[in-house]
Amino acid sequence: MAKRVKRISKGVESLKKEIEEHFLKIEKDLREENLILGRYHIKEIDKSLLKALEIKLEILGIKDNSLAVYKERLEKLKEKFGLE
Repeated sequence: MAKRVKRISKGVESLKKEIEEHFLKIEKDLREENLILGRYHIKEIDKSLLKALEIKLEILGIKDNSLAVYKERLEKLKEKFGLE
């Protein structure tokens, strides 16, 4: 069980890093007015990365506010892209 917890913990950190990379790409796409690519990165975060992070945090039983922070940040970027 300890091995599993350690592997999932590393997975959480990896997901957070990947989410941050996608946020940087979204901000770059917004500056360059590349709406199609920006929407792809938004969808990638929204549909897969945040869900995976949520599941891993549930498994570990960790109360981490990073998920709420990422969701709020994503909503603000969605507004800038006119998605909501």
